[in-house]
Amino acid sequence: MLFEPRSGRLAAWGNALLAGLVSPDEAALSVVGEDAVHRVAGLPGEAGPVGLTLALGRLRALGVSGLRVALPAPGHPLGLSGPPEFNARALEAEEAVVCAGAALGLVPEVTEAGPAGDVHVSVLWQCLPVREAPPADVPSLGEAERELAEALREATVVLTRLDVAASGPVADAALSAYRARAEAGREVLAPGYPPRAVRVLALAQRVDLMVSLAYENGHGGAVAASEMAARAEALRPVERVARRALVAAYNAAVEQH
Repeated sequence: MLFEPRSGRLAAWGNALLAGLVSPDEAALSVVGEDAVHRVAGLPGEAGPVGLTLALGRLRALGVSGLRVALPAPGHPLGLSGPPEFNARALEAEEAVVCAGAALGLVPEVTEAGPAGDVHVSVLWQCLPVREAPPADVPSLGEAERELAEALREATVVLTRLDVAASGPVADAALSAYRARAEAGREVLAPGYPPRAVRVLALAQRVDLMVSLAYENGHGGAVAASEMAARAEALRPVERVARRALVAAYNAAVEQH
């Protein structure tokens, strides 16, 4: 699932940098997070891949005034505006960042290496041309918050009815980790975001986590193929609402200006 997409971290901290609220190094470190390294390829004016700090500076020099997130899924080009080539790459990656102020977009290519428990993750962002047009199907923060409240109620009812409520050791561990991060005051968004965006993002992550646990937590009581299909059918619109809300929250720094 998309609990904390890399495109969200890049957009959030990139927007904070563009607003002058954080330093280039702080933004780059926050985007990389637990990954080993992030680089950007295909930037206009650069012959090869460059580090994230330089890339963010180059984007600002190219006229980029903000960064938006796209989280597309099959049949739902959420946050995309074309052209087809960029949309296809973004759909394959299940995420992308679209620049405001310049017709450019960034799609991550993630590489993992090393043994289990010591995986080395590197990310190469491919910079590609995009169409300057309104992004597809992105709700306002208010719409996203209302949709999420309803989705959370529906998800609880659905999981209970299908006997796949978030329970068991794996689910308990995931929920405990989520609560620990929240209680520790982890900054879910970068500086410069309105409080409502932080609230919407936290709720969207909670809904997304519930959906993810429902898919990953074994069969529960839904052992028949028809019941498994019913679970997927019931959860699909809930997952869609969570993705729409994630995009609305990450894009709020751009939309409020």
